[in-house]
Amino acid sequence: MGETRSDVDRRIGRRALLVGGAAATAGTAVLARAELSRLWWRMPGVEKPRTPGAVDFRGARWVAASPANYRRADRPADYPIDRVVVHVTQGSFAGAVKVFQDPAHQAAAHYIVRGDGGITQMIRELDVAFHAGNRKYNERSVGIEHEGFVERASSFTDAMYASSARLTAAICRRYGIPVDRTHVIGHVEVPGADHTDPGPYWDWGRYIRLVHRASTAPTASSAGSASSAGS
Repeated sequence: MGETRSDVDRRIGRRALLVGGAAATAGTAVLARAELSRLWWRMPGVEKPRTPGAVDFRGARWVAASPANYRRADRPADYPIDRVVVHVTQGSFAGAVKVFQDPAHQAAAHYIVRGDGGITQMIRELDVAFHAGNRKYNERSVGIEHEGFVERASSFTDAMYASSARLTAAICRRYGIPVDRTHVIGHVEVPGADHTDPGPYWDWGRYIRLVHRASTAPTASSAGSASSAGS
């Protein structure tokens, strides 16, 4: 976990956009088409409808993170999603929920997986969670926290591996993400990250095998209808 205020949206920089008016000021230049496409939905009356409490993965429990710990977006329309980032909480599930609901924390992941395999979603996948310590990676990834400690092998239970693998398989299938170690990575592998999770006891070989297995299993599915309805 961990993110600084530097991740807060500074996309426009010194340029100013007057939302809801007729003018967009950018010095002597106009905003790039791609940039406008990422901002259009913020105008009054055009934000994508959302269903309160909707989840993107069937069986997940919804508990909302503080809005200060993520940025509302319209992924993958404005930012393509091509990564899953694996985290470890360095604490309890309850502790992770508490800090993700704390606006002063300035960080949160999309999901938390408990030791018993239970999954809680705290941020919708269409939104940019401040979880990776790297703005570009935040914009293009889904972050999954795992209850436990990097220095305790016992944190990573069979139930946790199986449940997390089903979740990652569903995310990869939804966005066409290859199931490999280039696209399913640890927090430690994010450029500029100062974290070590998931640590030396996380069994990557086992995890990727489970994700592959879940990807081809007929029971491995996400709540696509919920995602569409809430998007």
